[in-house]
Amino acid sequence: MASAAVFSSLRKRRSPPLEAFLAPVHVSNAVVLETISAVSSELVSSYSGSSKTMPFFQVKNSRSLIRKIQVISVLLDAFRDVGFSETASTVPLCFKELYLLLHRSKILIDYVKGSSKLWLLLQNHSISGHFHDLNQEISTLLDVFPLGEIDLPEDVKEQVLLLCKHSTKSKLFTDKHDDFLRLKLYYFLNEFDSGRIPERSELHAFFIEKLGISNVESCRFEIEFLEEQIVNRAGDIEPTSSVINGFVALARYCRFLLFRFEDEAELGRWNQNKAKKGFITEEIAGTSITIPKDFCCPFTLDLLKDPVIVSTGQTYERASISRWMQEGHLTCPKTGQMLVHTKLVPNRAMRNLITQWCTANEIPYDPPENPDYSSENSFASSPSKAAAEATKATSSLLIEQLANGTEKAKTVAAMEIRYLAKTGRKNRACIAEGGAIPLLEKLLSSSDCFAQENSITAILNLSIYDRNKGVIMGVEGCLRAIVWVLRNGLTVEARENAAATLFSLSAVHDFKKQIAEEDYAIEALASLLRNGTPRGKKDAVTALFNLSTHIENCGRMIESGAITVLVEALDFEGVSEESAGALALIVRQRLGAEAVAKEEKAVAGLIGMMRCGTPRGKENAVAALLELCRSGGAAALERVVKAPAMVGLLQSLLFTGTKRARRKAASLARVFQRCENGWLHFGGLGVGYAFAGDLDVNRDTMSVAISVPVV
Repeated sequence: MASAAVFSSLRKRRSPPLEAFLAPVHVSNAVVLETISAVSSELVSSYSGSSKTMPFFQVKNSRSLIRKIQVISVLLDAFRDVGFSETASTVPLCFKELYLLLHRSKILIDYVKGSSKLWLLLQNHSISGHFHDLNQEISTLLDVFPLGEIDLPEDVKEQVLLLCKHSTKSKLFTDKHDDFLRLKLYYFLNEFDSGRIPERSELHAFFIEKLGISNVESCRFEIEFLEEQIVNRAGDIEPTSSVINGFVALARYCRFLLFRFEDEAELGRWNQNKAKKGFITEEIAGTSITIPKDFCCPFTLDLLKDPVIVSTGQTYERASISRWMQEGHLTCPKTGQMLVHTKLVPNRAMRNLITQWCTANEIPYDPPENPDYSSENSFASSPSKAAAEATKATSSLLIEQLANGTEKAKTVAAMEIRYLAKTGRKNRACIAEGGAIPLLEKLLSSSDCFAQENSITAILNLSIYDRNKGVIMGVEGCLRAIVWVLRNGLTVEARENAAATLFSLSAVHDFKKQIAEEDYAIEALASLLRNGTPRGKKDAVTALFNLSTHIENCGRMIESGAITVLVEALDFEGVSEESAGALALIVRQRLGAEAVAKEEKAVAGLIGMMRCGTPRGKENAVAALLELCRSGGAAALERVVKAPAMVGLLQSLLFTGTKRARRKAASLARVFQRCENGWLHFGGLGVGYAFAGDLDVNRDTMSVAISVPVV
C-alpha cells in the first residue's frame, strides 16, 4: 500500500487506527457511505483554505491530494441523494476501497504536518512517492467505478471523469525547493565530516529563516523526533542510524549556537518534568535493571566489558583475572580447578550478547577498545565522524557557558551536558576532554538546587566511561564535593545520584580505598541506606558493597558504623540481598567477623535471609554464617549452632540451592559436626552434604544483582 512505508517510519511515535488497514465488514452500505463522507469532509475542511493549515513541506502534493478528495466528496454527496442502485453491484466494494484510501490519505497528510522538518527533508523523495502512489490508487478506483450505472448529475460525472483523466496522467512530483533544502542539510553534515564547522550566519539563515526553527522548543522537537527515528526505525528505512545521529548532533549544535542559554522556558520545562514524573528519580527507577548473573564478572560483580575465557571455561573480566594470576594464583576462582595455562581467550559471543541486551534495555555500555575484538563483531554501530565533530563543537559551547556564562546559563549548560553524556562513549570522552568536570565540580556547591542536581547527575553520567573515572578522581576536591552533596544535597535526587556516582567510581579497584578514606563518605552512605528512599537505599547499598570488596576497607566500615546499618538492612525490602553480600565480604576478615558477631541481630537476620531470601541472597547469607562460625568467636558460633531453624534450612539448601549455596551449606554442616554435641543438631545431614559435594573454596566470589544507574 502507498502509506505502508510511512506507517513503518512512524512506528511507535503514534499508532494509526485499525480501520486504516481493514475494510468494514457486517456494516450496511448506508453506514459505509456516511463514514467515508465524514472522513472526506474532515480532510477538506481541515486542510483547505488557509495556508496555516497545510504542512510546511510537501505543500503541492498535499494540495493536489486534497483537491482530488474534494471531487470525491462531491461524488459522495451526490450519491447520498441518489441512493444505492440495484444494478450497481460493484458500488459497495468500491466504497469499501474508497474507505481505506481516504483513511490512508488522512494519515499521510497528518504525518507530514506533524513530523520534524528535518525528517521531512531527509524523507523528501520517499514521501513524494507515497503521494504519487495514492494518486495512482485514486485513478485505479475511479477507473472501475460504475458511473454509467448510477443516475448522477451530469456536472458531477464530468468532474469525476476529469479527475480520473488527470490522475491517470499525474507523475511523481518532487518539490525542487524542498530538495534544494535537503541537499543543503547534507552539505552542513559534510562540513562537519570534513572537520570544518559551518558559519553561524549560514546556519542561522537555514534553520531560522528557511525552516522556521526559531526557538529552543522547536529545535528540541526536531532533536527528539530524530532520536525517536533512530530508536524505532525499521531496518530498510534510509538514511542509516549513524547518518541520522549526525543530523541530531547538528541540530543540537544549532540549538546552542543560535538560541540563548538563559531561556526561562528551558528551566521551566526541566522543573515541570521534575514535578510531573519525579524527574531523575523516575528516570533511574525506570531504567535501573538487574543484570543477568552470567553477564557479571564473578570478581567485580560488574557488567563484563572485556570478557575473557580461562582454561576451565569460566568467563571473567580481563583486568580482574589478570590481577588474580599476577598475584600468584594458579586456580580458577569460581571452580577451584587448576589452570592448565594462563592464556586468556576473548569471549566474543558473550560480549555481543551483553551489547545486544544493553541496547534492548537502553543501558549505556562502553566496552574498552580491544584489538582482540574485531569491529564486525560489534552489535552497535559507531557514530559517524560528522556526529562526533558536531558533538565536539556542541561540548565546546556548553563548556564555555559553564566557565563564563551567567548563573542561569551555567544551570542550562549543566543540564544539557547531563543529557549529552547520557549516551555514547565518544560523547562522554569529548566532554571530559574539553574540561567540563572541574567546572561541574564547582557547581556542586551551588545554592541553586537545579544547578546542583544537574551537575552531580552530569558527573555520574560522565563516570560511566571508565577513563573519566580517573579524571574525576584526579580533580582536586571533586571527591570531597561529591561526598558533600551526598550528605547535604539540596534535593533527594542530588543525594541519591551522589551515592550512585560513588558506586560508579568504586568500580575501579584502586579507587575503593581512596573513597572509603574520604571523610564521612561511608557514614553518609550508611545514613542513606538507613533513611533514604527505595532508590536511595539501592544506590547506597551497592556503593557499600563495592567498597567492601577492598580488603583494606574493613576497618573503616567498622569505625563508620556501616556494619550496624548493613545488618539492619537485612530486613529492608529491595536491598537485603546486597546487604548480605556486603556482610559476607566483611566477615572474611577476622576483624570484620568479630564486628559482625557483636551485632545482636546479625545471625537472626542472616538466617532470615536463608529462609526467605532470593537464591543469591541465600548464597550470601550462608557464606556469611560460615565465616562467622570460623572467625567470629565462640559466642557467634554458639548462636548459629543453637539456631533451631538451621537444620531445615541447610537441608533445603543442600538439595535446592545454587551450586555455590550447596557448597557453602556443606562446609557449614561440617563445621557444626566438629563442634561439641554437633551431632545432636546435624546428625541427619551426612547424606545431604555428601551429595552436595565436598569442594570447598573458602574465598568464593560473591553474587549480587547490581543496579545500573542511567539518568
